[in-house]
Amino acid sequence: MNTPNKLLMEQARESLKGKWGVNVLVAFVYIFINLLLPVKPLTVATLTKIVIMSPLWLGLAMFYLAFSRGENPKFSYFFIGFKSWIRSMKAYTLMMLLLLCWFLLLIIPGFIMGLAYSQTVYILADDKSIGVYNAIKKSRAMMKGHKLKLFYLYCRFSGWMLLSVLTLGVGFLWVLPYIQTTRAKFYEDIKEGEQAPETQI
Repeated sequence: MNTPNKLLMEQARESLKGKWGVNVLVAFVYIFINLLLPVKPLTVATLTKIVIMSPLWLGLAMFYLAFSRGENPKFSYFFIGFKSWIRSMKAYTLMMLLLLCWFLLLIIPGFIMGLAYSQTVYILADDKSIGVYNAIKKSRAMMKGHKLKLFYLYCRFSGWMLLSVLTLGVGFLWVLPYIQTTRAKFYEDIKEGEQAPETQI
């Protein structure tokens, strides 16, 4: 399918109606932990952040995939990524290393590959049997012809992001669930029309 971004955002808002409470709580915990763990290159702090944030990164995707499908996941479901801690850390680390390599070449190729790898976490969340490397390859295949659309989708949230900054970050508690629900809808949309030939990283 090729659902317009505007409609995906409308679907996300509809899903969030009357269910902001748990979503704001998830956003608060995710943002708080992320800010609590500073990043300093090649330090214990960086390794600690990877160890803790990688399962939360996966858990966030699993939470919002369930939510976008009409389920009502409890707050505790957000931590389900810790059940796949090794897998999540492998994926998180490999993606960061690949993106770093691309960004070392040039900014634009790095940004493009960031869009290409963007569905990896949802693929991992959706298919517990798939390996990390294959999930990254599948994301690249799924995003063929969709990278520009995802870029435009991110641009649609720029105003909301600016507003969140102007509210000293408080607005992110509502904007993050909105973005994550829309991203899950985007994944579901391109998955329906998926054609995944073999690709190379």
